[in-house]
Amino acid sequence: MAISISLVLLLTILAVIFLRNGGLKVSHALVCGLLGFLMASTSMAPTIHDGIGATADLVSSLNP
Repeated sequence: MAISISLVLLLTILAVIFLRNGGLKVSHALVCGLLGFLMASTSMAPTIHDGIGATADLVSSLNP
């Protein structure tokens, strides 16, 4: 678990650096994808899933 959290933290920092540098290249996208897979196996996954679901429900209920 400690290795997983450390790797998630490292990949999050790398993703932020890549995004701030201006363009997301293929290698950067792979790092971001790997970050997503690793975050899915952490204890934060249900919270993130619920937040995305709530946001999607909110957006779908808006009338233009």
